Amino acid sequence: LSFSMVAGGIGAFVGNPFDLALVRMAADSTLPAAERRNYNGVFDAVSRIVRTEGFTSLWIGAGPTISRCIVLNMAQLTTYSQAKEELLKTPYFQDNIWCHLASSMISGFVATAASTPFDVAKTRIQYDRTGQYAGMSDCLLQTLKNEGPLSLWKGFGPAYFRLAPQTVL
Repeated sequence: LSFSMVAGGIGAFVGNPFDLALVRMAADSTLPAAERRNYNGVFDAVSRIVRTEGFTSLWIGAGPTISRCIVLNMAQLTTYSQAKEELLKTPYFQDNIWCHLASSMISGFVATAASTPFDVAKTRIQYDRTGQYAGMSDCLLQTLKNEGPLSLWKGFGPAYFRLAPQTVL
């Protein structure tokens, strides 16, 4: 479990510049024409972020990104084994592909539920152009205060349907 958490954290740290570029590229079309960055791809986005905001800005949102990956890996790995063990206690499952599929879907659900608040914070911090958030905790608290608790799970459906098949594999 510890190694998966460390691996998830390191992977998130290394991948953060490209995740930041992805979030900004996706959000670009929602901005007024005068405010769009009009990136010509991920490498253009990364190089322009470095030129205009500095090298370290590639890790904007790294805290929530790393937290999300650590929580996701931890929830995914611990719940898969537990779900499988519990399913095998019922008369409905045997140790076969169907049990693996059901365990994976349960694990994917729990992992998505645990990691989505961090994903919401990550995306908001990476998209923020005004310096509205002082960090992950501030972002989560502002979101709770202004939009209510369920807002922390915005995008749960797509996130689950992205993660559940990955858990199966």
